[in-house]
Amino acid sequence: MSDPVLRLSAIEKTYNPGTPGEVRVLRGADLTIRAGEVVALVAPSGAGKSTLLHIAGLLDQPDAGGVEIAGQDMTGQSDRACTAARRRDVGFVYQFHHLLPEFTAEENVALPQLANGESRSRARARALDLLARVGLSTRADHRPAALSGGEQQRVAFCRALANAPRLLLADEPTGNLDPATADHVFDTLMDLVAHTGMSALIATHNPDLAARMNRTVRLENGRLVS
Repeated sequence: MSDPVLRLSAIEKTYNPGTPGEVRVLRGADLTIRAGEVVALVAPSGAGKSTLLHIAGLLDQPDAGGVEIAGQDMTGQSDRACTAARRRDVGFVYQFHHLLPEFTAEENVALPQLANGESRSRARARALDLLARVGLSTRADHRPAALSGGEQQRVAFCRALANAPRLLLADEPTGNLDPATADHVFDTLMDLVAHTGMSALIATHNPDLAARMNRTVRLENGRLVS
């Protein structure tokens, strides 16, 4: 059996603790994702799936519990250590693409690599290769405003994979697209994941998309159930 890429152990998270507005979002959530596994995360709006993804991706700290990424225990690590681990091991895709409007598609994909110390020539070569894989070779020099919604999200996928992360976290990555475009974009995402061998945790409201992943976990009352 392959080693875990992500392990969440007894994750607790409460907002506004000790106040009348206290909200206990996560109540001992446990999850293990192994290399090459694609897992759907299903939950109603407001149930805490974005919070779970942020904790898994080291963007937020749990109140209690442990987070392990690629065999490294990140529990209680410094902001600097978490930032380094995110750059090295984690890629993010959101419902909205969040591309930088002043840069081309190629530049948007190259920038994370440059921030990670890659040379400009190698960053450009990888950016063009990733864009070619998602059918955007002829759009590489276009800025986001000149791209369709589906094209923008495909560029966002490429940017998330630019540093060859072990773990992809996606929060409703096709939720802002029409059904036909969403289906095509999701196919592209699954193809990229399959070719890279990475693991992925993908939050979705779409049961058809969830059914195409290796397994589904549901967030209920602050805990994850299969």
